[in-house]
Amino acid sequence: MLAKKIGLGLVVATALLACNSNNAQKTTVNSNNTPNTLSAQEKKEGWKLLFDGKSYKGWHKYGGQAVGTAWVVNDNSIHLDAGSKTNDWQIATGGDIVTDEAFGDFHLKYDWKVAEGGNSGVIFYIHEDTTKYRWGWQTGPEMQVLDNERHSDAKIHKHRAGDLYDLIASSPETVKPATEWNHAEIKSEKGKLEFYLNGTKVVSTTMWDDAWRTMIAGSKFKDMPGFGTYKNGKISLQDHGDKVWYRNLKIRKL
Repeated sequence: MLAKKIGLGLVVATALLACNSNNAQKTTVNSNNTPNTLSAQEKKEGWKLLFDGKSYKGWHKYGGQAVGTAWVVNDNSIHLDAGSKTNDWQIATGGDIVTDEAFGDFHLKYDWKVAEGGNSGVIFYIHEDTTKYRWGWQTGPEMQVLDNERHSDAKIHKHRAGDLYDLIASSPETVKPATEWNHAEIKSEKGKLEFYLNGTKVVSTTMWDDAWRTMIAGSKFKDMPGFGTYKNGKISLQDHGDKVWYRNLKIRKL
């Protein structure tokens, strides 16, 4: 009888641990239910908002101009409202937007969702020098934002949502369907790079070593000498001509 009670107790304890583990993961992904705000714990840990939910404070168009009118702030998010296109793939009044501030080692968190068939991305370590680089992505790596079900890029290896674009495929794939919010994280510290999507680590690599340079040499960035070389730079939200939304953009310097 005692053995049965002990066995039952172990089953109950195991179930409770599993339940607590699941709750902990949900808490990590949704640590603050109020959009674009910091919790007391986040403030204590040194987190800073990159988007206040109301304005473009802290952002500008790549190249130094004001944020274009195709980017709008509504429903607690920065939203690219796709319309007529120019400059190959971008919105006529859009363009990639970048932070005013540059960052070295950092931990970035944000939420994103994309329209059906949509494409965008978050680019980091951008060296903003338009005399050398017409586009920010000529210098900075990207965490891909994509509708994997409908966009043609999803057929290309290393071009799917959560991938280190054209360099490393994310695994496992945890992206949600188009029009649903995803929670993403980019963590870069002392050359170690990690991507998280919806609470799961999906990419891990080391930057700036020989293996990194070899990987770039085998990618579409092979003829871009500045790509992936900078250890300090700006963060960008990409205009790829499709509707996309971002919110809860927050960063902590490491």
